[in-house]
Formats: sequence, C-alpha cells, structure tokens
Amino acid sequence: MVTSICRGDAVSKRRVAILISGRGSNMAALIEAAAEDGFPAEIAVVISNTASAGGLAIAQRSGIDTLVIESKPFGKDRAGFEAVLQAALDERNIELICLGGFMRLFTADFVNHWNGRMLNIHPSLLPSFPGLDPHGQALRAGVKISGATVHFVIAETDAGPIVMQGAVPVHDDDTADALAARVLAVEHRIYPKALQLVASGRTRFEGDLCKSTSNAVNDQALIVPE
Repeated sequence: MVTSICRGDAVSKRRVAILISGRGSNMAALIEAAAEDGFPAEIAVVISNTASAGGLAIAQRSGIDTLVIESKPFGKDRAGFEAVLQAALDERNIELICLGGFMRLFTADFVNHWNGRMLNIHPSLLPSFPGLDPHGQALRAGVKISGATVHFVIAETDAGPIVMQGAVPVHDDDTADALAARVLAVEHRIYPKALQLVASGRTRFEGDLCKSTSNAVNDQALIVPE
C-alpha cells in the first residue's frame, strides 16, 4: 500500500534529495523551480553514484550541497550501497527523493522504505514503453503521441502511481534523438510541477492510483496528425 505525505495543516518546505548519475538536466530544472518564492520544497542535497556526473558542477554553481557515493566499489552489493546512501539521507533529514537519471537499481527494501516519498521521471507515456529505449520503442510502435511521466517509485520498474504526464506529437520523420529532445523539454516542465504537487500535500492515493487536488487541468486535445 502506498502511503501519502499529505497533511491537512500548513505544509513547511520539504527537504528533497536529488539522485543523479549523469548530466542532471532534470535536476537543474528542479533546482531552478525550487529557488522560486513559495515553492514548497527545498533541494537539500544532490547525490551522485559517480564522481564524473556533470550534474554535480551544476548543483555546486547553484549553491546546492553535493555528495558522491561511488556505487562501483559495491559491485552487486546493492544493500551495502543503499545503507551508506540511507545514512546520508538520514543525516540531512531528507523527506522526499527525486531521481534524475539515476542509473542504479534499488532493492525492494529501500523502495518500500521510501514508499510514497520517491519520485522518478520516465520519457514515455507510461504504462507504454517502460524500461530501456522508450523513444525507439515508441517509433517502432508507430504511435502518434509520446511524452513523459512523473511517477512514484515502486519495486517494479516504471510502474508506480502516476503523478503527472506531458505529451508531445511524434513526427513521421522523427529519429529517436529528435523525439528525445522534444520529450526532454516536457520533462523539464512537468517534473517541477509534480514535485510541487507532492510537496504541498496536494496528492492523495486511492488504491494504487495517485489523484491530485489541483483544479488546473488543460482540456485541450492533442490530435496528431491534425
């Protein structure tokens, strides 16, 4: 059962850790959004499992605390890596985790510990095209619309309750790279908005589904080809 962090009273800023492995473009979008007045979350730390992650420099330039916990020395010992990671999160009183291109699988124990408190973004309209090469999957399937999904993390890959989605058209002459670029722009828009919803307590769970109390719904249809 997924549990919510919703509260009926005033909500203070939630302390967020962003986990990255690479360039951190979604991380940068989250940092930028969190710097705005009234945003209900603060980025307390950016943690990478590789010292070469380009996103670390971006976070540091933004004045965000960074930490490297190399996963390679742990090999297949995922629990050992997670114990060190969890200690770092506890030390900083982290309440929410956002995964931003974090290329390491978690154990079920770690996922369950953060149940309802860990978000991920995937570049497809889940449940379609989970896992690797979602843009290639979309092009091979011949879909006319693709997009991105922010969801809560569960033990099953790319299968948690959906918080927010954004859609883009798929062009007949698209390559995987061209589609990826179009979807990435949507990712940068919806991830901060999804974190804002969750951190402000405006999400609730009905069974395995995530519902939002936000009334801001765009009813305009995206039809491709028009």
